[in-house]
Parts: sequence; structure tokens; C-alpha cells
Amino acid sequence: MAISDWPLGERPRERLLAHGPAALSDAELLAIYLRVGVRGKSAVDLARDLLLRFDGRLGTLVNATLEELASVSGIGMAKAAQLKASFELARRALGQEMATRDTFSSPGVVRDWLRLKLASKAHEVFMALWLDAQNRLLKADELFSGTLTQTSVYPREVVKTALATNAAAVILAHNHPSGVAEPSRADEMLTRSLKEALAMVDVKVLDHFIVAGNAPPLSFAERGLL
Repeated sequence: MAISDWPLGERPRERLLAHGPAALSDAELLAIYLRVGVRGKSAVDLARDLLLRFDGRLGTLVNATLEELASVSGIGMAKAAQLKASFELARRALGQEMATRDTFSSPGVVRDWLRLKLASKAHEVFMALWLDAQNRLLKADELFSGTLTQTSVYPREVVKTALATNAAAVILAHNHPSGVAEPSRADEMLTRSLKEALAMVDVKVLDHFIVAGNAPPLSFAERGLL
């Protein structure tokens, strides 16, 4: 049955208008975005299929590739491109929010942005979020990529970037494509090396996050590892 044949009080768009987006399920919100279904399936059915394809997790869906999204029956490349565009807008909105507020006092925003940015990477990426004296975001840099070790992330290069950015503080981050967020001994040693090197130029390391899959990024500060 098409959504247009549903009672008004059950249609996702009408429910959103009456009760707000928080009242809707993930599938209903996706259905509003998809607008139409396919033969034999409503937009809500199609949205449910899409979520099931990605383990029922929005984080997995957000980090899917265009090809993975388009492979779901009824989605296709056009809808996949629309979805990817909406996810990128969400990422940029979070980035702008970090740039206008005290980033360190908003760990949830930082975690959400990092998960959107790094969780889908197939290789390890090391990032620095450079902050001003009010802990507002100045710039987010992908500094190194590949298999990260203490020898492949060069403290001298990180310090040069800190000086060029005129940063007062930094939040470090990298991803674990394995999906395991637990920090390795090498991660801990690297963090100490960078903290010591950056302290020489009065740049404070506020935290180091590890992003792994759809779990909340692990915080070194919360673990007492800084």
C-alpha cells in the first residue's frame, strides 16, 4: 500500500509536521527523504530495507559508499547521491558548530564529527583539530595516512603545522579500520611524543580520540592516558 493511502495520522510527513522529527523512527525519517518507494514497496518499506542492509545502524549507513547504497534494490545511484549529499551536509554543519563554540566543552559534537569523518576510512588516517585560545576550531587537518606507527607520524611536521596554524591547542584523532577502538602501546607512545613536542611551542594536547566502527570514539583523556 502506498503511503498516500495510509490514514493521515500515520503518514510520516504529516506526523513530522504535527509532532516534530523526534517522534519518527529512523525508517520514517528516511522515507520522507526518499519520497517514493518502488513497485510493491512504500517509501517506508524501502527505508527499512536500506537500514537492514546496513545492520539497522545509521552510523553504518552514513559511512557506506555510493556503490554500497546504490546496490540496495530501489535506491540506485541518484538516490544514493542524494543520501551522500545529506550526510555531507550533516558533517559540515557539525564542523561549523565546532568552529563557533568552545570545542572542548562539546565532546559529543567532536565525537559525532570524527565518526562521520573517519569511521568509513578503509586505511588509517591521523587528524589534528587545531583550536584557538578559546578552544574554537581553526582547522581540521588530515596529516598522515596509511599504517600509522610512531615513526610514520612525525612530531616535527605536526609542530610545523601547529605553528603555521597559530594554534593554542589541539585534539588529535585517528581511526582503527579493524573496528577495535582499544589503544595500542604504539598509540600511547605516539601521543606522549606529540604532547611533549607540542608543549615546546605552547600548544596543549586536549585529547586524542580513536574512531573505530560505529561505537563512540574512545577518548585518551577520559582513559587517563594524557
